[in-house]
Amino acid sequence: MMSNKGKEAAEGSSSRPVSEPAPLSRYESQKKRDWNTFGQYLKNQRPPVSLSQCNYSHVLEFLHYLDQFGKTKVHLNGCIFFGQPEPPAPCTCPLRQAWGSLDALIGRLRAAYEENGGSPETNPFGSSTIRVYLREVRESQAKARGIPYKKKKKKKIENKDGDGSKNAMQ
Repeated sequence: MMSNKGKEAAEGSSSRPVSEPAPLSRYESQKKRDWNTFGQYLKNQRPPVSLSQCNYSHVLEFLHYLDQFGKTKVHLNGCIFFGQPEPPAPCTCPLRQAWGSLDALIGRLRAAYEENGGSPETNPFGSSTIRVYLREVRESQAKARGIPYKKKKKKKIENKDGDGSKNAMQ
């Protein structure tokens, strides 16, 4: 005989009250925190910037602001460890936000902007200037660490036709 608890689990119901929303996923929680942080950043500008006035330059300033909290050592051109993936000693080069963190952040903020009523056409997080900035950060960080960044190539699926020729499909 199955208890009520077992029956609820088997039917997929939960013991949460109906009015309580389901907990946010890790991604959704982070997106909400990022959105709130960006909103607070805009409010702290002098003069404060409303979301409708926000453009790619505010996003760039925000990314530069976040660098002060970074944990990735980015060697400068004149550093003796420039281009070394594992330097043998510490140096005075600055810590920055890692490219991957910035890329993920921009993705979350881009989605949050549109979820909060922003138009995809005016989304400052999707600006070509932001994409160029992220590419430059990626390349400079890879060069500073001596790790060449190689774009992943799309896999080609080969399909044999009846005549024995191969057609590449993507």
